[in-house]
This record gives sequence, structure tokens and C-alpha cells, in this order.
Amino acid sequence: MGAQQVAERFAELYGAGPEGVWAAPGRVNLIGEHTDYNDGFVMPFALPHQAVAAVSRRDDGVLRLHSEDVEGGVVELRLDALAPQTDREWTAYPAGVVWALREAGHEVTGADVHLSSTVPTGAGLSSSAALEVVIALALNDLYDLGLQRWKLARLCQRAENVYVGAPTGIMDQTASACCEQGHALFLDTRDLSQQQIPFDLVAEGLRLLVVDTRVKHAHSGGEYGKRRAGCEKGAALLGVDALRDIPYDGLDAALARLGDEEEVIRLVRHVVTEDERVERTVALLRAGDTRAIGPVLTEGHASLRDDFRISCPELDLVVDTALAAGALGARMTGGGFGGSAIVLAEAADVDTLTKAVEEAFAAADFKTPRVFEAVPSAGARRLS
Repeated sequence: MGAQQVAERFAELYGAGPEGVWAAPGRVNLIGEHTDYNDGFVMPFALPHQAVAAVSRRDDGVLRLHSEDVEGGVVELRLDALAPQTDREWTAYPAGVVWALREAGHEVTGADVHLSSTVPTGAGLSSSAALEVVIALALNDLYDLGLQRWKLARLCQRAENVYVGAPTGIMDQTASACCEQGHALFLDTRDLSQQQIPFDLVAEGLRLLVVDTRVKHAHSGGEYGKRRAGCEKGAALLGVDALRDIPYDGLDAALARLGDEEEVIRLVRHVVTEDERVERTVALLRAGDTRAIGPVLTEGHASLRDDFRISCPELDLVVDTALAAGALGARMTGGGFGGSAIVLAEAADVDTLTKAVEEAFAAADFKTPRVFEAVPSAGARRLS
């Protein structure tokens, strides 16, 4: 739905037009998976798919929420009753942002909200971050809070970590809040420094496909948390603040120090090598050698599959099929255990690759995948 449609639906629900309409996108992570909570490097870019919110202020301590994408009427919540991990519905994401803002001392006295999103849920494309960021940006504007984009991302991460109970890193919210059209965001998750790296695939005759396997994943599930805890254990055993501090050229020595901690060894190896892959990708893009990032993406998938062990048969089938059909590179993207894969390809090969993947899924009796082109797009913004 466009801004006008969302505003009109808001008026139908609440009896008056909204004070404004905002949008925040989902994201694809080009490279740098499970590095963000290890103080490492990531490289996402924003998708054209976005969450759109029409919002007005209230002064009575009430938050009213409605989504075009979820069955049911308006949900009414009292701000003074918001408490972490008491809400297991979609409303936890916008409510968590309000909670986080108020916990940080910002005077938010209520809001009426109507949401509509085109970001696929459960596909590893950060639909939850888009919901969080669009609410944060709207309230930042309406209540004149004056918070910078990186700070809004931090508060949204706190909402997801503490209020929702999902132990995610900072990448998704920062990507939604800060990405620029035609660029990938090279983000240092330790100090939140950002560099916008030109990523114009069309100009080079390339395309990046997203293949949504339709296998749902959930960050608040136990496996994601286990990986994060294992990484923290590895950092503690190696005497560093985070795995980011293990140099790539010192990886073998570090792994030897871990003795027989087989699982921790695998996790540490992935994170350290993945940080190096991000830096290699940045260097290749800056040198104008975009095609050369393909093998780096494929290396990343092997690491996520074999060391981090968060792939699944559907994701592996996308990668294997695409590579066999001539893709330049492919890997799973997102938190894992389902979701999506990305495929870097020559523009002329897109139809052939898409058909090959769809036929492979049919032969394996998997759900029909959703395949679409990922276009580096603008980050969160006010529409009206």
C-alpha cells in the first residue's frame, strides 16, 4: 500500500487523518553473517520492500495498533503496562519501541498507528526491524526527540533484545534506518561507523536475486541464542572482548588454544573468516571488480553451512542449483534455519537460473520458492 492508501485506512480506523506517514525497508545482507553481535563487520543493503506506518500522537498514555497484514481489529495497550516478554504477537515489535523510548527517558505519551508491510515475514529479510524502525522514526519526528539514526537503531535493537526477547545484533535496524539507494552499507558494529559503498549492479550488467525458500525462521528460537552464547564462550576462552579481536592471520593459533571445544572452534572459525570476507568484498567493490565477489559469497555459504551449521536443505539446494546453472556466487542470507538465499548472476542468466531453482524445488517436493530481484534502495524516511 502507498502512503495515501495507508493514510486513508488510518482515517477509517481512527476517525481522523494521521499526522504523517513514514516508511522503513527490509534488508538483504550481502556478506557478514552472525558477525554483528561479535563486534564485527557487516554489509547489508536496503530492499524496496518496506513497512509503511501512518501515525498520530496521543496524550493519554494509550497505544493503539493496527496492521493491514494481520487479521483482527485495533489492539489497545496502556503505556504504563508495557513490560518485556509479555507479548508474543506482532504488536510486541512496535510496542517494544515505545517501551524502549520511554525507558531511555523520552517523553512519549501515546500514539495511534496503522501499519502495512511488503517485507516478507520469516524470510530472513528483517521484517521485524522494518516495523521497529518505522515506528521509531515516526515517534522521533512527532515528539521532536532529535535522535540520530544510529541511536534510533540502538533503541530498536533494545526493543527486540529485551522486550521481544530475540538476541539479535545491531545490523538489521541500522540497515533499515541508514542505508542509501544504490549502495551497500559497510558497518563496523563495534563503533557503528558507516561507509556507503556504491553497489550499482544494473550498470554492470549484473543482478542479485533473492530466493525466499518459504521455510520460516524465528530469531527468538533457541538455536540462534545457542550460537550467540557459543561465540561469547569462545571470546571468553580466548581472553578477548569479542571474536572481532581475533586477527585473521592469528586464527589457527587461536583455534589451537581452544583444545577439544569442537563446537566453539567451528563458531570462532566462521566469525573470524566471515569478517575477513566482508573486508575482501569491500575491497573488490571499491576496485570495481563486482563479479569477483561471487566466490566470496559462496565461501560464506560453506562456512555458514559447515561451521555455523544454520543452513537447511532448501537453502543448500538454492546455492548448489544456482552455481550449477552458471551463477557467479550464492549464499544463504539472514539468521538461518530457513529464510532466503541470494544469487549473484549475469543479467542475461536470470531467467535460466530462476527456472533451474524452481524446477529443483519441484523435483525435491519443496514449496515453490519466491524469487525476486534485490535492488539497493533507500533507508527509512518520511513519506508525507
